[in-house]
Formats: sequence, C-alpha cells, structure tokens
Amino acid sequence: MKRLTLADCFDPTGERFGIPTYPWRCAPEGLATRRQLRSRGMRPGGQAVAAQLLRPRRRREPLTAYLYRVDLAHPVRPMTPGRWRAHAAMMRARRRCPECGRDAGYVIPPTLGMCVTCAYPEPQRAA
Repeated sequence: MKRLTLADCFDPTGERFGIPTYPWRCAPEGLATRRQLRSRGMRPGGQAVAAQLLRPRRRREPLTAYLYRVDLAHPVRPMTPGRWRAHAAMMRARRRCPECGRDAGYVIPPTLGMCVTCAYPEPQRAA
C-alpha cells in the first residue's frame, strides 16, 4: 500500500474516499466526532457519517475519525432509574470474582479472570 501523506488526506469533495475527508485536526465548523458531541451533551441520533478525518501513520493504516453534523445531533437521553439499576448490576458482576465469589472492590482484569488475591495466592514479599 502506498504511504498516505497529509496532503492526500485533504479531499473535501469526497472523490477519492467516497465521503469528504480532512486531515487530522482540520475539520470544518459544524462537524464533530462522537466524543466531541458527547462532551456537548449530544449524540449523532441516527444520522449518517458526514465526513471523516484521517491521520497518516508510518507502517500502519491511517487513523480514522468519523464526523457528524452538529445541527442534526440530538440531546443525550437521560439516565432513568431503571438504567441506573442495570448499570449498577453490570458493574457488580464485573467486580465479583468467579473463584472466591467476593466483591473485589475493583473491576476484575479480563487477563486474569479472577481477583488478584486468587490469581496470586502466595504471600507477597517486599523486594
């Protein structure tokens, strides 16, 4: 694959990539990423991707960020009591150790699959 340069990332008409494309940090006003929308208390609301940002990288595919129109974005749905209960139950399940059944007080690392105490039962010594 031919290496992408910063100049290759500028395609406001969308001829090369199919949708308007801009270099990283050069998005026009009125477009925002999902994270930027979320920080404003908004969500895309089902709209299609309006444009994309590309950031070239050495030896790898370029980073891509999709942009959405701010004027078509909807406000974030509020958390209802039922959603809060579901979220709390999900977090409780992530904190419970499958080996000992105790609440670890932190999210169990997926790499271990159990709490640190169960994963490393021998006593820890100072170096």
